[in-house]
Amino acid sequence: MALQNFKDALLVCFLLQIGSAFFGYASYAQSKAPVTTSELGVGIGGANYKGEISPNYRVLNNQPALTVFYRRDMSDAITLRGGLMGSHRIVDSNTFTDHSYADDRPYHAYRQTELRLSLLELSGVMEYNFLDYYDMKQSPRISPYLFIGVAGLVYNVKLYSDEHTPNLSDTGNSLNKEFNTKVLVSVPFGVGIKYALSKHWNLGLEFGARKLFTDKFDALSEEDPTYLADPYDNDWYYYNGISISYTFYRNNCPPVYKKNPGLLD
Repeated sequence: MALQNFKDALLVCFLLQIGSAFFGYASYAQSKAPVTTSELGVGIGGANYKGEISPNYRVLNNQPALTVFYRRDMSDAITLRGGLMGSHRIVDSNTFTDHSYADDRPYHAYRQTELRLSLLELSGVMEYNFLDYYDMKQSPRISPYLFIGVAGLVYNVKLYSDEHTPNLSDTGNSLNKEFNTKVLVSVPFGVGIKYALSKHWNLGLEFGARKLFTDKFDALSEEDPTYLADPYDNDWYYYNGISISYTFYRNNCPPVYKKNPGLLD
C-alpha cells in the first residue's frame, strides 16, 4: 500500500511538472509574439451515441447539433478553446437505435428499444496545431489539429419500446421510461482541420468523441439485470460538424516598451 501511494505521488508530481512547463512555455511564447489572435465562431453538425441501444457508431443516427466557441492562441502550436454544444431531437422518429444488430445480438433483439436524447455540453479543450496557422505568410493558411480536454454535460434521456416485448411483459418490467435529467463529466478528444478563407474568416471541420465514465448514459444499467446491459463497456457520445469563425487580432507592446513607458516620449 505504501509503495502504491508513493507511485501515485510520483505520478502527480510528474504531471504537475509537465503542466508547469507547458504553461510556462505558453506564457513565454505569448509575451514574445507581436500579435495575438482570438476567434469567435459557430458550428453546425451532428451528435451521436454509442452504447447498448446502438453498439456501433452509425452516421444515420446523427441528430442535429449546434455549437458556439471561443478560441485563443497561446503559442505557434497551441490554442485553447471553450465551447457550448447543444443537440435536441427534431421529430419523434429521430432516435438512436441499431436494428441491424437484431439478428446478430440476442440482447438487442430482446430489448427492442429506442433512445431519445437531448443534451447541452460545456467544454474546455487544448488544440495542437501541426502547422503555424497564424503565420500570415502561409498561402494557403491551413492546419490539421488534435484536441483533448474536459466537458460537463447536462442531458435528458428517454428510453422506450414501441413494440410488444413478451419476454419483458412476463416479468412485469417495462423499458418505457420518462425523460430524466442527469449531469455527467466527459473527456472530449478528436481531430480537425482549419482553413483561412481570408484574414479574418475561417472554416473548420471537426470530428470528436466523448469518453464517459459510466454505462448509464442510455438509462440501461447493470443494476437491473432485466435490461441486459453490458457493465464492462461504458457509453460514448460524439460531435462532428463544420464551423465558421471570425479572428480578432491584437498588437502586443514589446516587453522593452512595457518596462520603459517613456522610451518613445
